[in-house]
Amino acid sequence: MSDLEFFLFLVPPILAVLIILNLFKRKHKFQNLPPGDMGWPFLGETIGYLRPYSATTIGDFMQDHISRHGKIFKSNLFGEPTIVSADAGLNRNILQNEGRLFECNYPRSIGGILGKWSMLVQVGQMHRDMRMISLNFLSNARLRNQLLSEVEKHTVLVLGSWKQDFVVCAQDEAKKFTFNFMAEHIMSLQPGNPETEKLKKEYITFMKGVVSAPLNFPGTAYGKALQSRSTILGFIERKMEERRKEMNGNENDLLGWVLKNSNLSKEQILDLLLSLLFAGHETSSVAIALSIFFLESCPAAVQQLTEEHLEISRAKKQSGETELNWDDYKKMEFTQCVINETLRLGNVVRFLHRKAVKDVRYKGYDIPCGWKVLPVISAAHLDPSLFDRPHDFDPWRWQNAEESPSGKGGSPGTTKSSNNFMPFGGGPRLCAGSELAKLEMAIFIHYLVLNFHWKLAAPDQAFAYPYVDFPNALPITIQHRSSNKLNHHIPTPNSSY
Repeated sequence: MSDLEFFLFLVPPILAVLIILNLFKRKHKFQNLPPGDMGWPFLGETIGYLRPYSATTIGDFMQDHISRHGKIFKSNLFGEPTIVSADAGLNRNILQNEGRLFECNYPRSIGGILGKWSMLVQVGQMHRDMRMISLNFLSNARLRNQLLSEVEKHTVLVLGSWKQDFVVCAQDEAKKFTFNFMAEHIMSLQPGNPETEKLKKEYITFMKGVVSAPLNFPGTAYGKALQSRSTILGFIERKMEERRKEMNGNENDLLGWVLKNSNLSKEQILDLLLSLLFAGHETSSVAIALSIFFLESCPAAVQQLTEEHLEISRAKKQSGETELNWDDYKKMEFTQCVINETLRLGNVVRFLHRKAVKDVRYKGYDIPCGWKVLPVISAAHLDPSLFDRPHDFDPWRWQNAEESPSGKGGSPGTTKSSNNFMPFGGGPRLCAGSELAKLEMAIFIHYLVLNFHWKLAAPDQAFAYPYVDFPNALPITIQHRSSNKLNHHIPTPNSSY
């Protein structure tokens, strides 16, 4: 036997031994994986994980797995081996170590529909650059001096169209409010204009695809959404060309600001604006609808809100002012408690998609590099060890216990801790629009409680699909408050709505 033949004879068994040793080494290295079930091949446990459930719970899947395996367990979700965390400490660790131990890792279908340059799916320096653009445009000064008045204007336009004894779909009304605000904020589009309404129609089709199964076939929601995406991007691109032809660009909206103050390419700008329209419209509108839903069954909270906003309204009348300002907003202290409790109990964003970029050990468990990691924010928010009576809507938990009208206030040392309360994520990817979202909710609640009583017109509740949605769009019957109790009326709206 020649040397070459001898070498070729030895290669297969040597390779086999090396492979076996490598597998043994990795198995030994990760012998402390969290407990759990991997489910079916490829599908794993994804179908069970995504099964709809009440949005004020963590769902049967999470409840069952936590009871059997603990707050940290392994699974196979979205086609990948996954570590699922309902542990508040690990969730913080994941979010705070973005870019070092973990990184964003959304399913490919999300990038396919929001765009490869979407801020939601970008990582590293590009994400930091895009986030900085958003933060600069949503600066505290701009919130104070411009955006507050725009939020108030769009709130008045929506609520001013509500008639006595009418049934309105509160979720749709909230979406109308946030879409028109974001359309003006991003591209200076005015509510009611034909181009705005056309864009809204395409956006509705687009949104149905974002939350659907990623099946790109003719007639599917995802396929239609991709077509609407092209239409929307074409619309934004035409607006870009119009701006570039103008001698002085309009920096009052995001499109003008980006064109003048960034070095992003055309494709990057298109995906950025589309993703911000999605983020700014969908999450805020769901949060507003949730607040209306929770308050309907909590008259004590409505009463305290009304007193708070009547005091603000009377002060405005005495000073001869009509529009709200930043000082008025900062006086809405109980309103902030209601907002916090709505976000905690409703959990608009229930979990985040991450991936381990290094081998990580936490509480004796191994999280292998390359594995998907899901920090489930809602599980921490509904954890009875962190929040007293977590399934109760109790805004007073955000104040001192003795301030609760029934003595049911929560433990402020626990519930006020930002460590356990993460409705906007955390770390380097903390939501850039968090302050704007809270401003929108506060101004909407201000006009809502001053001008209306409401009750459910038909049974409805929020479900997690996992995106949060009201199946019947939250129908409510409207009653105007007695006019002698109001000092801050809603002006008569124009024809835009």
